[in-house]
Amino acid sequence: MTEYERSRTMPAHPEQVFDQAANVGQLDTWLPRDLHVEPEDPPAVTVHEDRTDQDTSALLSARPEQMRLEWGTRDQGSYAGWLQVAGLDSGASEVTVHLSFFDEGHDPGQSAVADALDSSLRRLEEQVRMRTDNAAG
Repeated sequence: MTEYERSRTMPAHPEQVFDQAANVGQLDTWLPRDLHVEPEDPPAVTVHEDRTDQDTSALLSARPEQMRLEWGTRDQGSYAGWLQVAGLDSGASEVTVHLSFFDEGHDPGQSAVADALDSSLRRLEEQVRMRTDNAAG
């Protein structure tokens, strides 16, 4: 099993960050660009991966009371992950994403995963900024 984790501080309240991250209809705005999530009967989703051109049955559950998202493959158990939002004293938030790959063939490698996580967290922050700027203005 291989695990990866990245965190990023975002200048918004944790509820705002979690609401944006957990919006199933807008996951494509911040997930890695080669992943596309199609909601089904919650918590079921289908994840399409451009790199392999495959669809994978997965589960995605939001736990708003814990400000946590959890996901993973449904049938083959290839990978799982979570996103946790924590409030900071300054009114900002820290977002942590953790991925676990149980199947080496599904793991794209440390460099690719690190780049994807960093890029995803940066895009999530951009989405949160746009949302909070629009709400304030």
